[in-house]
Amino acid sequence: MNSSKLFTFVRLLIPLCIFFVGSSVFAETTFEKIKRTGKVTVGTEAAFPPFEFVEDGKIVGYGKDILDYIVADMKVELNQLDLPWQGILPGVLAGKFDFVATSVSIRAERAKKYAFTVPIAEGTNWVMKRSGDDSINAPDDLSGKVVCTQLASGSEKATKEWEEDMKSRGLKGFKELKLFTAHPEATLALANGTCDAQTQTVPNLAVVAKKQKGVFKLVGPITGKTYMAWVTRPEDTDLRDYLSLKILEMRDRGLIDKIQDKWFGFRMPIPSEGHLPEGAL
Repeated sequence: MNSSKLFTFVRLLIPLCIFFVGSSVFAETTFEKIKRTGKVTVGTEAAFPPFEFVEDGKIVGYGKDILDYIVADMKVELNQLDLPWQGILPGVLAGKFDFVATSVSIRAERAKKYAFTVPIAEGTNWVMKRSGDDSINAPDDLSGKVVCTQLASGSEKATKEWEEDMKSRGLKGFKELKLFTAHPEATLALANGTCDAQTQTVPNLAVVAKKQKGVFKLVGPITGKTYMAWVTRPEDTDLRDYLSLKILEMRDRGLIDKIQDKWFGFRMPIPSEGHLPEGAL
């Protein structure tokens, strides 16, 4: 290449380099985009009462009350998408919405892929049975039983791990594990005898058992104490940190206690730290 052609090539290349370097340096974060556009889009599974569910055509619940507080602080317009749980986590990674405003169990493998906020509630998985079923009095009594829970949920993983634990101690596994698209479907299956027990996070089960007295009864935990939180994409730690700040602000002002009383009838401590597994983002 002669000097004239080389000069022409370099002259054309420099603006391209500046463009790409500038684009990288000045790339807008999701949080900055929300503030610039005045709009935020969140992904929610509104089939997880009392956290998020549909009532009179509107999404309501414990999580919605937290979200409304945060959106009011942001001073932005809310677009809340109601999606099946199975599309929630893949959807946020694909950029289909800005963050997940639904209850996600904090698990080690998830904490390496998603940026979790501080917890919004306890997420320990428990067993619930039909009242009067004397064959199930402890989690080990799930041996040989038909168990139901939600597909692709933290409860599914916890339930399978519990089955493996039982087997390691010489007990039989489940007769069958039935998986449903949403937890309310699993509750209905338990009520009509399609399964013998349901596994889910304890706040949800406690509310179901309280509302339907004499129908269901809690049995006990199949995991150690865990928590549920919201998530952002791994690169959106500024947005994650802002959400955490607002959740802790609500806790410290006593607002979390008030909405827990409203939706659960009991209170769950919200820790500031120590809730994430090793290696979490």
